[in-house]
Amino acid sequence: MENPSLGMFIAVFEEVFGKTLFWAMVAAAAIVTVLYLYVLIRDRSVSWRKFLLAQVSMPFGAVLAVVFLWNVTHSGFGDIGGPVDLLVLLGVAAIGAIGAAILVYTIQSLIQGPDRPPQ
Repeated sequence: MENPSLGMFIAVFEEVFGKTLFWAMVAAAAIVTVLYLYVLIRDRSVSWRKFLLAQVSMPFGAVLAVVFLWNVTHSGFGDIGGPVDLLVLLGVAAIGAIGAAILVYTIQSLIQGPDRPPQ
């Protein structure tokens, strides 16, 4: 990996997850991102009440991301071989936690609509 490129990373992820699952995950991430930006622009501010519930979902997202990765790669806790594997696992957990928070916040905002200040 002297010269890593975007194409190389895409090829690796397609090999790990399979083309269909990888591109479905990319599409899902793009859709959630667009909806999240829509909600932020529509509401013009962050609802801290919704954000708190989104933060509560973060540990669940971290665990689900790790379990999902282990199921897709047919791995488990005993397959962690060294510090790099642990760092990758922590990175997957962090991405899962952030993704869960964004997803929960977006779904709440789409269902409940913008918070209105008391008049």
